[in-house]
Amino acid sequence: MTPITRLASRLQQGEPVLAPLVLDPLMAKLAEQAGFEALYLGGGAMGYAKVVLEANLSLTQMAHAGLEIASVCALPMILDGAAGWGDPMHLHHTIRTAQSAGFAGIEIEDQILPKRAHHHIGIEHMIPTELMAAKVKEAVTARTVGGFLVIARTNAIRASDRDDAVHRLDAYKAAGADALLALARTPEDIRFIGERLPPPLVLLLPTGGLHTLGMSTSELGALGFKLLCDTQTALLAAYHAVRGVYAGLRASGAAPPPAGHSWGDISEAIHQTIGIEALLSIERDTVER
Repeated sequence: MTPITRLASRLQQGEPVLAPLVLDPLMAKLAEQAGFEALYLGGGAMGYAKVVLEANLSLTQMAHAGLEIASVCALPMILDGAAGWGDPMHLHHTIRTAQSAGFAGIEIEDQILPKRAHHHIGIEHMIPTELMAAKVKEAVTARTVGGFLVIARTNAIRASDRDDAVHRLDAYKAAGADALLALARTPEDIRFIGERLPPPLVLLLPTGGLHTLGMSTSELGALGFKLLCDTQTALLAAYHAVRGVYAGLRASGAAPPPAGHSWGDISEAIHQTIGIEALLSIERDTVER
């Protein structure tokens, strides 16, 4: 099975699929080692990693990241496609590029273009429902690989109200969207969406994962949420760790390893993750005889 068909099949099963944020091949390999079944290339986190915002990222940048990840990891990966990098005509190119870069699906939201920084502080700028429905229709039409997942997203709960979110997502489903995503942040909003919209539904988890919601994967699965994406936790953890190491090195020239580990142990773990022994084996059989 291909990554696309594996994801499509998995979403038909009971328990939701949990897809953690990845931004590069090393993160993808770590997620694979941890036993995840899918990955999420997040635009917001990628923007932070590049010290800009999602609004500043190009399709080419995200596609390049996907290519690098797909070259070392066969897990199905969802592209956070922001607002699709354009109107319906542009979506044609976006979908073809996402497929060629190895993604198993794309998330597209009903925001204006160019996106604004104010999105990051809760101020949304929505496009008309009819325009977004046309974008979804073209995204579905443009795909050439069966099973490639088109996820239609709305932030209408934050911009207006829950009824508007349901109205919009109903229209996007009618336009052909395979899965629906409302930016629901509370258990009440999540249950409202789950009780009114058909599965499969997608949920963006709050930072830290499910424990901050007080809901289980089984409960979410019963409500129709089949794909759960953690969009920031790994990046924030890495940021905190690296900042601490730099502070220690700058203050005293020393950075102790995490408790219970040595830097040598961690170096060996990286070698194992990247598969250095397989590369050494190739050389032993050829140029290092």
